[in-house]
Amino acid sequence: MSTDVKNQQFIVSVSPHVRDEESIARIMWTVNFSLLPAFIMAVYYFGPKAVYVTGLCILTAVLSERIFQKGMNKKVTSTDGSAFLTGLLLGMNLPPNVPFYIPIVGSFVAIIITKMLFGGLGYNIFNPALIGRAFLLLTWPKLMTKWHEPTAQFLGLDAKTTATPLGILKEEGLTKLIEHFGDKASLYKSLLFGSTAGSLGETSAIALLIGAAILFYKKYITWHIPFSFLATVALTAWIFGGKGGLFTGDPVIHLLSGGMMLGAFFMATDYVTCPTIRKGQIIFGIGCGAITMLIRLKGGFPEGVMFAILLMNCFAPLIDRNVKPKQFGAVKEKKK
Repeated sequence: MSTDVKNQQFIVSVSPHVRDEESIARIMWTVNFSLLPAFIMAVYYFGPKAVYVTGLCILTAVLSERIFQKGMNKKVTSTDGSAFLTGLLLGMNLPPNVPFYIPIVGSFVAIIITKMLFGGLGYNIFNPALIGRAFLLLTWPKLMTKWHEPTAQFLGLDAKTTATPLGILKEEGLTKLIEHFGDKASLYKSLLFGSTAGSLGETSAIALLIGAAILFYKKYITWHIPFSFLATVALTAWIFGGKGGLFTGDPVIHLLSGGMMLGAFFMATDYVTCPTIRKGQIIFGIGCGAITMLIRLKGGFPEGVMFAILLMNCFAPLIDRNVKPKQFGAVKEKKK
């Protein structure tokens, strides 16, 4: 061995050895930015109430994380955008007319119980925003399922109580749903641009798709979960979603209605609570789609995206464990 090599100082560190310019903060704030088009449409249709509800969610989420970390003498990470994102996602899962305590309680549950008590970012088992919404739905079901026409609120008129497209579809059928909007083309247009009753995040499918395109461009998400999710929903809706027998359903309505776009692109793809292996992500997406349609078609609720993602969060570690690739050169141990 040469003298130069003997005198060379080598540094050994833990992986990863290849680093990138991307950071947690940059990723989180980019995801927040990608939701801006959908938030703008929510403000357009629901007016100041959209800002009020979402703002309360974000403020409570950020403050809850900051106060908890300071109280536990931990590093304060409330500026990395993750708490902001949880509050934003929760706000977009709420109706615009909820009382002030709904977003406050929901954000507290999402951050403190679902995230911080499990160890903070990267250790939570379930999607925090969805757990917050699930808690609110179980605690105040009437307030969480009271919907209003969006245009009336934007114009400052008395809010007219109405049902969501999925609610009308489930209770009265496709014919009544089409009659409610005039014709099928008007129905598709309303669902695409968001002029329907529902949560703030249901305001515009096209705005959410614009945000999703940003995430794909930045390579923050891949096609595996959202496309397997949406394909399963479309196929199941087409086969089993019609009243006239098999293969008579309308997949477009199910794809554009409810929290489908928000869930498939922004919530099911959460890094922490979904599988890390590509094959596992496809299985995860198929599971989300199947459970969503099972609830929509046969369950008591007209919507099933939230429950589907939370249920599949439970199986994410198990899926990863069973689809992980075999180690190259590994020798399989013989069973005794």
